[in-house]
Amino acid sequence: MVKQGKLQHLLPGPLFWVDTADSMPCIGTGGVAVWQLTAFGKMFHSGLPHKSINPLELCMEAVKEMQERFYRDFPAHAEEARYGFATPSTMKPTQFSLPSGSVNQIPGECTICGDCRITPFYDVQAVMDKLVEYVADINANITDLPTRGPCSKYVLPDEDLRGRLELTFFESFSRGVACNLESQELTFFESISRGVACNLESQGFKAMEVVFSKVYGRFQPFAITGSLPCIRELQEEGFDVQTMGFGNLATYHAVNEFALLSDFKKGFQVMTGLIDHFTMQ
Repeated sequence: MVKQGKLQHLLPGPLFWVDTADSMPCIGTGGVAVWQLTAFGKMFHSGLPHKSINPLELCMEAVKEMQERFYRDFPAHAEEARYGFATPSTMKPTQFSLPSGSVNQIPGECTICGDCRITPFYDVQAVMDKLVEYVADINANITDLPTRGPCSKYVLPDEDLRGRLELTFFESFSRGVACNLESQELTFFESISRGVACNLESQGFKAMEVVFSKVYGRFQPFAITGSLPCIRELQEEGFDVQTMGFGNLATYHAVNEFALLSDFKKGFQVMTGLIDHFTMQ
């Protein structure tokens, strides 16, 4: 629609995006980089662990080392408190997989997948580059990784074998969004995965403050590291995007996810209140 010019009439004013939750404006979201780390070892009988390179141990220790480096390189940013982010940038595993086999067999490889959720004050591409750097360094110095017990090892010199790590990224990743608390212009960060900031002094934001305060008796914007990639793209085109939603954040992606009709009723009052606000101007 943007490419076809069908939203051009919204450029001078606010564009309200109803896609968040908890009945308050969401002024910041996170970027995402989804990664996959595969460890290659040597398959062998578990009764002879000294003849194996255990890829499970290698992969777990490597992820631990990567996380430690990540949190040193991307600590909590001072701006996160200003925006009310619930969490800083994070890196964590979310899935673990390996080829099927017997319980008494050390497998030849295993894979851990996870993601990085990046607040918009850090560059997602820079994070990805750092992860690649971490893995290259670990591979080059694999004997420096901690082992687990007297028979655990990542190199078999007599067989000229070394454990190895391979990092890949899923094809798509998204970029964080934050609302600029001071600037009256859009602010862009410096790479393809830069964060995006929009003006909280805009008519749209001020209208939300008036209407939400009237409907709920309070106005408490928040920020999370969930991602809204479409919001970023609209902001890049120059739209004053303001986000809100009336679902239940506590049930996001939960079994039997639900929302309350009573929340939607108040949400409808917010929508009509915003229309009235701009109609009366």
